[in-house]
Parts: sequence; structure tokens; C-alpha cells
Amino acid sequence: MPNYSQLELSRRELLISSAATVVVTGTAVGSAAAQSGGDDMNFTTPVALTINGERRELEVDNRTTLLDALREHLHLTGTKKGCDHGQCGACTVIVNGHRINSCLTLVVMHEGEKITTIEGLGQPGDLHPMQSAFVKHDGFQCGYCTPGQICSSIAVLEEIKANIPSHVTGDLTGAVKLTAAEVRERMSGNICRCGAYSNIMEAISEVGGVQA
Repeated sequence: MPNYSQLELSRRELLISSAATVVVTGTAVGSAAAQSGGDDMNFTTPVALTINGERRELEVDNRTTLLDALREHLHLTGTKKGCDHGQCGACTVIVNGHRINSCLTLVVMHEGEKITTIEGLGQPGDLHPMQSAFVKHDGFQCGYCTPGQICSSIAVLEEIKANIPSHVTGDLTGAVKLTAAEVRERMSGNICRCGAYSNIMEAISEVGGVQA
């Protein structure tokens, strides 16, 4: 039979043992924190990009999205923050000729790349044809999604011209046709809460020469 008296622990011994454990654990955690907070830790990165034809250099937190870099660091507020989850398209910009949702990518991932925002497409008195078409056909109401709509529209026409198929492209072996169905499918990621879709479609059709 085991001697249970040998297994008994006095209240005093228990408190001493618990206190010792706390001291040892706290020392280890403090040491780890001191090491992780050393001067060798760097949470920012220098990045250089070409924005609207101009070289821009930034020192940014590694977690900064391209959208926040454009708006908060470079003050290019034409690019809008909508859902911040890549679902509305308001933050669409053109990177190296391709449209992306700038809220879903980190700016440090675009070192040396060419980025075009709505500010780089045209200026008052010298608008891009797509901008002029949006004005002519009243392709907006509140205008919040319009910069993303225009950037996406321009990229869509280039995608079709480059024979990049979509989910509604029928013949994948021939040239992709510039049809209303193709444009609607490709623009489906750009949400207009005001419902100006028909006017947006008219603007794109005029610029691209969409087939009926």
C-alpha cells in the first residue's frame, strides 16, 4: 500500500511552488519580449513605384495596402475605399496594364511597377475618351464608384483586344468578340449602388464600338 502521507502537500509548500512557477514563467516571457523588441526588428520597407508616369518613393509599414498607400501616403484620393474586401471594385486601378483591386494587395508587392489611377487618365479640359463618354452618357449618380468603373472599363477593352476570354466567351479558339455580354460579364465586379449600369454600358459601347 502506498504511503499517502508522503504525497500530501502543505498549503505553505503549494504557495511557494506556485510563486516560483510564476517568477520563472514571467522571466522567460520578459526575455522573449525583450529579444523580439530589439532594434534589429524592422516593420517598414522602402518601395519605389511609377504612379501616373511619375516615380514615387515611400517608406511604408509592411502591412500597408496599395489602396491606403495611394490615398493616405500619396493623397491620390480619386481611388475610393468601398468595401475594403475586394467585392465592390471602387478601388480598381491599373497595374502594368492589368486592372486589380488595390485593397487586396500590399504596396510592397509592387516595387518598380507602373500604376495608373483615375488621376493619371485625364485632366479637366483634356479628359480620357472613357471619362468623356461617362460624362456624355451620365454614367454615374453619386460618383463614388466612378473612378473604379472607368479604370475597369479601359482595362476591359484591352483584355478583349488581347483575346483574353471570360466565362461567357463562346469560341475559345478564335478572336474574342467585343459584345455587350462580354463587357457586362467583365464589369460585373464593379458595383454601382445607384444603378447606373445601362448608362455605363452606353459609355463603354461608344468608346469600344461594342457589337449589338
